[in-house]
Amino acid sequence: MPPFDVPEGDPFGPHNLPYGVFTIPGTERRGVGVRLGDHVLDAGAAAHALGSPYASLLAQPDLGPLLAAGRTAWSDVRRALTAWVTVPSHRETVEPLFHPLSSVTLHLPFEVADYVDFYASEHHARNAGRIFRPDAADSLTPNWKHLPIGYHGRSGTVVVSGTDVVRPSGQRKAPADPAPVFGPSVRLDIEAEVGFVVGVGSEPGRPVPLGGFRDHVFGLCLLNDWSARDIQAWEYVPLGPFLGKSFATSLSAWITPLDALEEARVAPPERTHELLPYLDDTEEEPGGYDLRLSVAVNGHVVSEPPFSTMYWTAAQQLAHMTVNGARLRTGDLYGSGTVSGPAERERGSLLELTWNGRDPLELPTGKRTFLQDGDVVTLSAWAPGPDGMRVGLGEVTGRVVPAT
Repeated sequence: MPPFDVPEGDPFGPHNLPYGVFTIPGTERRGVGVRLGDHVLDAGAAAHALGSPYASLLAQPDLGPLLAAGRTAWSDVRRALTAWVTVPSHRETVEPLFHPLSSVTLHLPFEVADYVDFYASEHHARNAGRIFRPDAADSLTPNWKHLPIGYHGRSGTVVVSGTDVVRPSGQRKAPADPAPVFGPSVRLDIEAEVGFVVGVGSEPGRPVPLGGFRDHVFGLCLLNDWSARDIQAWEYVPLGPFLGKSFATSLSAWITPLDALEEARVAPPERTHELLPYLDDTEEEPGGYDLRLSVAVNGHVVSEPPFSTMYWTAAQQLAHMTVNGARLRTGDLYGSGTVSGPAERERGSLLELTWNGRDPLELPTGKRTFLQDGDVVTLSAWAPGPDGMRVGLGEVTGRVVPAT
């Protein structure tokens, strides 16, 4: 099928147009690509052929220059791309610049500057609290509804979807063990998350207010925060996650611009605590997103977490992580934290789905509590789009390979 003839209802139609970075067989040149159906448009070549003033932003080996260009450029480039793939007069010029998606190699679409991960789902936080603190009066920590809890991760181990994940090794100690031991993790888990990509940086010492979210954040994507629960449990008291998280974070190859998700904006859940002014979004535009996630293990769907239930929004997370004066840089990435809903089928981690290994999952490939070598985990998602269409988010997949 010709690239322009996208089937009606395709979640990657011209209403979506996510950005990625690709190479074609036999070449090493990386270029900015835009997905349309099951094809990739060489955006840099199209911009050059059509005399676009933004050709220099798109003729790059990654998305960095486009991210840094700012909101006006983001909107202008998106309008131009939409015209290039929909206006008949452009067809003769643009059609030869498409490549079948199956024929290209996709890469990490931008250089990750800093990586922060949050803990924004009340359902996930309460489940974790009940698992690890069963005797506590409240499953949430006292600060949870006053601020978005997060930690700084390791940007150098963010990898593109499709990259194998080596089972990490480290120290672990079960409560009854007399001493810690060293070896491969035996409680390897996933966390279904949404990542937000910062385009425009900020000045040191100047917090970004809630209303600045759309001026700084370019788009979003799916993210899998792989977690070694046994390593994490032994190391994280009194500080936060370290080696149990830093070995790998998988990111989609496709970044969906915020402009493609206007119909998916929703109000967050009702707040039960009064927020400090810098986090109070009652007078702001709706800060939530209606994203429908799906988690599959070895091709079998085990969970469908709803992002609309997230207590803390991406705008609040951005405001909180800069309120102390920390600066933003182009390419900063921050994760939402595990997305979990109120139902058992909506839990975004194996920790919750198996209740810390107590209730194994029944899969066609056998029972699972935590991941085994050879398991393949795939995250996918869609959001409501214009005229009843769906906006697809690029999937994230990773296969677990044995420890080295």
